[in-house]
Amino acid sequence: MSIEVIKPGLLTTLQDAGRRGYASLGVGRAGAMDEPSWRLANALVGNHAGEAALEITLAGPTLRFQRDAVIALTGGIIEARANGRPLPPWTSCFVPADTLLRLGVMRHGCRSYLAVRGGFDVAPVLGSRSTDLHACIGPLQGRALQALDVIPFGQHAAGHWFRAGKQVQALRWGLDPQPWLDYEQAPLALMRGHHYPSLDEASQRALFAQRFAVSKDSNRTGSRLEGAPLHLRQPLELISEATLPGTLQLPPSGQPILLLAEAPVTGGYPRIGQLAAVDLARLAQRRPGDAIYFRETSMDEAFERLHKREEALQRLLQRIEQRLDSA
Repeated sequence: MSIEVIKPGLLTTLQDAGRRGYASLGVGRAGAMDEPSWRLANALVGNHAGEAALEITLAGPTLRFQRDAVIALTGGIIEARANGRPLPPWTSCFVPADTLLRLGVMRHGCRSYLAVRGGFDVAPVLGSRSTDLHACIGPLQGRALQALDVIPFGQHAAGHWFRAGKQVQALRWGLDPQPWLDYEQAPLALMRGHHYPSLDEASQRALFAQRFAVSKDSNRTGSRLEGAPLHLRQPLELISEATLPGTLQLPPSGQPILLLAEAPVTGGYPRIGQLAAVDLARLAQRRPGDAIYFRETSMDEAFERLHKREEALQRLLQRIEQRLDSA
């Protein structure tokens, strides 16, 4: 009925789509950093949309399943062994009761998602089962997994596509992660922000030309970028203004901060850019030290790319459902 945490991994949290609609109360969204990977993990185990999954960062936990379960791993490619047997990612897998699942280092990407059939049975907070580490809101008192935690998951049939037994099993088919992972690390699309004209001319050019790197000090609140400092034409005195995931802020250090899932709802730094929403998942898979380049985009292009990705994702979700039903 539950999963026991033997080792918690580097940073493992429960995440769903996030708690939207509370910004006026000062409560941010949180939620899965790589939303397509989270949705696909749930689809592969036959869950209804919206169930929470474990978001795993760079190095994974060791978990013991106290009863039979159907699971899926998507997102960054992570080493996984169930009772010593390699477990394939991006497909549906059956693990019998008392299985020890060891998740190791991530070979590609930064964040993986583990979904379990039936979903994690934890109480929602403000309508969401997401963990907001910055605000300490959500399951487990708003913190990451720790050793000896026990996390219940929902009562649900194991899935007719697996035969009953005591052996770890995996479907003969899976998804190609290539379209959903940022293998080429292409430039991220950025729109000019409200304070972009306040950058000096050299910094305006540099924003869309120079190489930045993801700092080791990055977290779920924001990716801190390292590069040649950007400069304003003159100091600005600002009141706090609305921010959201994807807002690119410029603190006095001149090193930009690109806000992520746990972005505060307001901020007082100049807002020099806004990342296209479709590229937030790609940013979520960039590791410390990875390169970041920006290319300029428009609102129309950003909406068009997001619309096309959603269409492709919906087609794939429907295809997964059909294949599971016919298995």
